[in-house]
Amino acid sequence: MKPSESQFLQIRELRYHVRRWANPGAPKMVVLHGWMDVSASFQFMVDALRRDWDVYAPDWRGYGLTEWGKGDCYWFADYLADLDFLVDSIGSPIHLVGHSLGGNVAAMYAGVQPERVAKFVNLEGFGLRATRSDEAPERYARWVGELRAPPQLRPYSSFDELATRLRSGNKRLSKERSDFLARHWGHEKDGKVMLRADPAHKIVNATLYRLEEAQACWRKVTAPVLWVDGKESDTLKRLGLDAGQHAERRSAFRDLRFIEIADAGHMLHHDQPEALAHAIEAFLG
Repeated sequence: MKPSESQFLQIRELRYHVRRWANPGAPKMVVLHGWMDVSASFQFMVDALRRDWDVYAPDWRGYGLTEWGKGDCYWFADYLADLDFLVDSIGSPIHLVGHSLGGNVAAMYAGVQPERVAKFVNLEGFGLRATRSDEAPERYARWVGELRAPPQLRPYSSFDELATRLRSGNKRLSKERSDFLARHWGHEKDGKVMLRADPAHKIVNATLYRLEEAQACWRKVTAPVLWVDGKESDTLKRLGLDAGQHAERRSAFRDLRFIEIADAGHMLHHDQPEALAHAIEAFLG
């Protein structure tokens, strides 16, 4: 495996962990993980890169080795601001790669700060189900209820049990890779293994997802975009999106290429890291 180093930055009053596969002077690539994931998940993809890259992968606030947020829940806009402060430290322009939640953050960021992004790779960052304003009362009520009775994360008896759980959720994941991920996703606490994540991430977003606002940001993206989906992913179905809605979302980007990775699900950076790395390098040139 390619060695990485841990860097810790003070970002917006939080001690932020950034995993760096360092290669000073090489083009800068910033990779952003998804919900309930960590930066080390990109190890397999980075191992498969053939060209020289200086790769930075932050653990989002409340994940991995980054400090938990100061409040009792998390707000999407904070990810955008955290990323902007991180880019201050790294320098721009950057090549930006984001998976799932990270893809959604990156897509918005590339439209909010277009001059800071040279090229953008979106890995299954579809956005969320469009909502209606009349859903707001129920959403706020649910949010308040979950603040009073916050969800918790389940404990595991060992890293082996966590690795087994990862494989049960993804049949393409090898034992070697699941063992590696378990050691980065989990940590020992009170004789159990717990995920390195703040349980508050499971609290529902208080505000509704406003597709029109997201699309307005997407239309401001000037960087060329590579949109990559796993061919066997069920994420569209889980979001309640059909092929037409998927195409409509992609059409908001002015310069976009769309591909699918064969024999890959939502976690395509785990399932087919070699094919993914090849596609990314071909696009970045």
